Amino acid sequence: MSLPTTHSYLEELNEIQRKAVEATEGPVMVIAGPGSGKTRVLTYRIAHLMNKGVAPWNILALTFTNKAARGMKDRIEQVVGSGANRMWAGTFHSIFARILRVEAHHIGYPNDFSIYDTDDSKSLINEIIKSLGLNSKSYPNGMVRSRISSAKSNLITPKMYAVNEDLMSQDRMANRPMLQVIYDKYTKKCKQAGAMDFDDLLLMMFKVLYKHPDIRAKYQNQFKYLLVDEFQDTNYLQYEIMKLLSQYEGSGENICIVGDDAQSIYSFRGATIENILQFQNDYKNVEVYKLEQNYRSTNYIVEAANQVITHNKRQIQKKIWTDKDGGEKIKLIKAMTDTDEGKRVADTIVEHKNRFGISNKDIAILYRTNSQSRIFEEFLRRYNLPYKIFGGTSFYQRKEIKDLIAYFRLAVNSKDNEAFKRVVNFPKRGIGKTTVEQLIQLADDNEMSIVEVLKAIEFKGRARQKLHDFVKLVKNFQTKVVTDNAYEAACYIARKCGITELYKNEGSMDSMNRLENINSLLDGIQEFVEDDVIEEGEEYNADRSLAKYLQGISLMTDQDNEGTDNDSITLMSVHAAKGLEYRSVFVVGLEENLFPSYMSLSDPNQLDEERRLFYVAITRAEEFLTLSSANTRYQYGSIRNNEPSRFIEEIPVENYDAVITMRNADRFSVPKKLGGIRAPKIQKKLDYIDPDNFNPVPSHTLKKGMTVLHLRFGKGKILAIDDSKIATIEFFDLVENSQKRIALRYAKLEVIEE
Repeated sequence: MSLPTTHSYLEELNEIQRKAVEATEGPVMVIAGPGSGKTRVLTYRIAHLMNKGVAPWNILALTFTNKAARGMKDRIEQVVGSGANRMWAGTFHSIFARILRVEAHHIGYPNDFSIYDTDDSKSLINEIIKSLGLNSKSYPNGMVRSRISSAKSNLITPKMYAVNEDLMSQDRMANRPMLQVIYDKYTKKCKQAGAMDFDDLLLMMFKVLYKHPDIRAKYQNQFKYLLVDEFQDTNYLQYEIMKLLSQYEGSGENICIVGDDAQSIYSFRGATIENILQFQNDYKNVEVYKLEQNYRSTNYIVEAANQVITHNKRQIQKKIWTDKDGGEKIKLIKAMTDTDEGKRVADTIVEHKNRFGISNKDIAILYRTNSQSRIFEEFLRRYNLPYKIFGGTSFYQRKEIKDLIAYFRLAVNSKDNEAFKRVVNFPKRGIGKTTVEQLIQLADDNEMSIVEVLKAIEFKGRARQKLHDFVKLVKNFQTKVVTDNAYEAACYIARKCGITELYKNEGSMDSMNRLENINSLLDGIQEFVEDDVIEEGEEYNADRSLAKYLQGISLMTDQDNEGTDNDSITLMSVHAAKGLEYRSVFVVGLEENLFPSYMSLSDPNQLDEERRLFYVAITRAEEFLTLSSANTRYQYGSIRNNEPSRFIEEIPVENYDAVITMRNADRFSVPKKLGGIRAPKIQKKLDYIDPDNFNPVPSHTLKKGMTVLHLRFGKGKILAIDDSKIATIEFFDLVENSQKRIALRYAKLEVIEE
């Protein structure tokens, strides 16, 4: 491929892109809608500066990933040659670390300062908590680190923290009044060690520039042109540094920001949409260019995105458009259950592959939380469809899941040495590595399992009582496994082993995600126990033990090579999908309290961010967009009835080609308004079933001819009951497979009419 000549690159741009590239002087704000060529504008703008004679070292381009910075340099080099390597382009942290290596001594740090990673910070905080005699359960490490990080990102020093009554009051109410003291000691110990953590790289950069006008002037004169990518993702501190570098007497304020307020979705990381919304107030003579032509998606998808985002009040007005007419309308899957949703999504993927020839790598399943991946992973495996988890780990390979399953395995089989080794000191019990190694050696010498060794040999040393307590714990688990069903036993083990307590006390975002995953695992076990449906050709098996459950998932947890094929379906959270695109996108779990998240419903600002997140999700699709929700979903061990997400109704009905999996609309208003758009016939509206008021009868009282109510399938009539106590029931509201074979031993049926 031939490289662009010095000016031919301008001819590759549309009119508004070219204007944004050529407007090199003064403050410029480029509002770039999804798929509008943002990266091309940013890189060509830098190339244009160099072609106009600006020295590359006078240009500072800040990104959020090293990959983006490398890609930017590579594309610029195609236009201007090797000079691109001499420009300053990188992440905020890498660029500021580079500057601080020269200037840190001005604020009392050595120029060869250490950079503490997360583990270093955790270790230091644990040391401080211990030295203060504080309870680590009251001051979980993750929460403390998050609190310190938030303070630094908002330019709040330990001294300022101490006089901030709002923060101190919050700490007192949370029974953590010593947080400010921990923050103060942490800051001092970092400085004593000549070390900065990642947040310090920003904070100390600000301090150097703010406290030393001569150093500030030095870098103001060097960086005559500033460019910031993904500006909507900046936090308060990052923006304040940009102001120091660009706003000074006699400057041309040559700062260019590129971003999209409609894609501001990282407030949980400290990003604030206020930066991009206030930019025009901070820079009075700013030129604004709106990149509104979308080169990625078809018109149905683009119009859906436009209509959804209009429901947010605080935004920079724009209307994205595309000349990609035609294409498929948006598919809508309304499933009865979350399991049914997983199957319908897998079915639709197979249809897309067969009908349209779509490769696996061109398909993505997007969900609001990582814990939702379990059901879709299970069905993709059943259909033998390769997949990979982007930005995360396969559900059954996540640490918290493997840890809890190891406890389950040990409860079922106390001879499982690998399970023993994994959890004997997790959560920490003071049983050290040396002790475990001695146990392994004794087990090998005596050809016994480790637990058998502990029972047979009088173990000596400080760990004796702790090992005794652990064996006693395992014995309790073994008793539960024999007497209780899989769900009851699993919940007992999850409570007593200490894993859930550990993550609850930690209180960090990561620990909350881990708890969600554990709850999802328990929900799957509850579904296994309560699964009363006998599929055609399947033998009835009444075994609902934890051992039986582990046998069922063993193939899933043993397949460690999923996603190794380059042609794999991608599963990821919507947050992880930002910046990516696929021919076919499935946005799943679109229900109130899930997407939008229940935590956002009481705060208009958070609800707006959830809508921006949905906007990001649907604009990842190039040709095919499928939205799905489930009428009922297992959550925290119970079946919950769900309202469809409000976001579904915000899309114009003419953009839908509805795919409804049952005859009734079930409180779902979109199909009612579809008119002539291939909507299925609506026979009867399914009454809302409140699980709290649901009154199942004893199974032995059920008889042929009764009209009954099932939590998942609604109303139905018992057609027959065979000798194995399996009932055949015709459910009135199901389009497909309306007859179900139900195991009465596990069935929960309310009699409506005898």
